[in-house]
Amino acid sequence: MDVLTEALTSMRTGRPASVRTLGSAPWGLRLPPVAGAGFHVVLSGECWLVPLEDAPQLAPVALAAGDVVFLRNGRGHILADDPATPAVEEQPEQYSAGPVLGTVTIGGDGPRTSLLCGNYHLDQARPHPLVGQLPEIIHLATGNGRHGELSAAVQLLKAELESPRIGSAGIVPALIDSLLLYILRAWLEDQAPATAQGWAAALGDRAVAPALSAIHQTPAAPWTVQSLAQRVGLSRAAFARRFTHLVGEPPMAYLTRWRMTTAATLLRETQAPLTTIAARTGYSSEYAFAKAFKREHGQAPGHYRRQTHAAPQH
Repeated sequence: MDVLTEALTSMRTGRPASVRTLGSAPWGLRLPPVAGAGFHVVLSGECWLVPLEDAPQLAPVALAAGDVVFLRNGRGHILADDPATPAVEEQPEQYSAGPVLGTVTIGGDGPRTSLLCGNYHLDQARPHPLVGQLPEIIHLATGNGRHGELSAAVQLLKAELESPRIGSAGIVPALIDSLLLYILRAWLEDQAPATAQGWAAALGDRAVAPALSAIHQTPAAPWTVQSLAQRVGLSRAAFARRFTHLVGEPPMAYLTRWRMTTAATLLRETQAPLTTIAARTGYSSEYAFAKAFKREHGQAPGHYRRQTHAAPQH
């Protein structure tokens, strides 16, 4: 069971939004916060990502061709040829439609930088703890021979955007959709086993990783701390300590979280009866399920279903 894929799938609320940005020095573009997580791919040239004044703990980040940057909370920021260049907000006249993506063109007549900019629609109201533990900004360089798959995805995106051909309109959105997994896989694999903490360590831990996989694969199973500990060959107390330390919450709390996350997905995306959803998430009755769901989500399952079905889709 791929816990990373499932965690991200549980948070997604729509397809990514993206645009090409062409900046010729001097240029600076102020980007507002987005609902979800932001990302940028430097296709060619170089630039800076400059956090806004409300984030003094974050330093400007120099970006070069092939670099990918991921902003966990969709925080507002500035892209510019130089941190000192004044930034402006995007204006309608800077935008032009293209064969695959729209393009924003900004700046003067100096060296040009080409970027793919966008955001992933993620439910930040109830983030999975795996995502919640990520750094605010993840910066990955692919021009140094590392992150081969991510580098290949960047090069494919560059080719399709700079020389669109038949099929590009379907290929580019699929590549952008996959990019999120490539980004997080690369970051997780960058964490040295000896110093990794939290979920970066949990996904590679010989006891916690199989326990997480078991919970994700069969959330309806009557798991207990004892049965999970026996499954991975640890005592009950040792397993509970290890799981809680790495995941950030006790095993049964995470089991309940994942059951309710699974239930919310089924309520949003299917018309399955509540009795069926209750059974698929480990509850013997609709009443017990509804009580647990309301405690976790603050509303009854039926109301949640009606509300999410009525919400506009991205």
